[in-house]
Amino acid sequence: MDPTMGETALTRRSDGALSRRAMLGLGIGVALTATGCSSSQPTASAPATTTPRPAQPSAATTTTTPATTSPPPGGPATQVIRADGAKPQVALTFHGAGDAGIAKQIHDILAAGNAKATIMAVGTWLAASPDGIKMFHDSGHEAGNHTWSHGVMADMTADTTLSEIERCRDELAALLGTPGAFFRQSDAQYATQRELAEAGQAGYARVLSYDIDGLDWRDPGPAAIRAAAAKATAGSVVSLHLGHSGTVSALPDILRDLAVRGLSPVTATELLG
Repeated sequence: MDPTMGETALTRRSDGALSRRAMLGLGIGVALTATGCSSSQPTASAPATTTPRPAQPSAATTTTTPATTSPPPGGPATQVIRADGAKPQVALTFHGAGDAGIAKQIHDILAAGNAKATIMAVGTWLAASPDGIKMFHDSGHEAGNHTWSHGVMADMTADTTLSEIERCRDELAALLGTPGAFFRQSDAQYATQRELAEAGQAGYARVLSYDIDGLDWRDPGPAAIRAAAAKATAGSVVSLHLGHSGTVSALPDILRDLAVRGLSPVTATELLG
């Protein structure tokens, strides 16, 4: 299922560039179509002043090592981008959305490779395909919160951001009995100060960003996805997607490449613990 979108249907940022969400294709496009998004869902509206999305994380609000203490209740979450590399491990994380058949193929490839992953679930996907997250959870993978609708968070008000986090949190809790180990912002590699604050208010101690973008959301082909994932080093958090067929084709080679280098794919909690 690959919806064909003309340029007029693609979401554009204020600077005219295509948004990452618009390019997610199978990943988010299928999820939103499957859930029949209605006007009752939160709508991303531009605030009077929009904080620019950082190209790099702020050193004051991020860490590359596990947080030794939890933030105070209601305080800002700690952003984690990667571990310190002391263990020969990487965390494969998958944005949870898209076609159920593709998700099942990825699940089976991970099982065959004895690999564990963290599924950053989008709420609309949870609502449309609850068996998907349960399949991964029952197989020993962990779940995280990737917002309700994967909107452009830089364009959202604080209230809408909090609603996106809480709505997905509650859906995860209803399905799995847990709100998920982490929150991850949508449409960006790194979280803003506001997103860290709203994640903390929603009960998340850590926001899981990533240092390696697998680029599969662009559908560049299996070879390009494999090459992007090959940049991972011990401690890396790798971002991939469930809803893209190119990821299915690339994943066996990605797992083999990691094995040759002595790197084990584990959940983010195990990597950072």
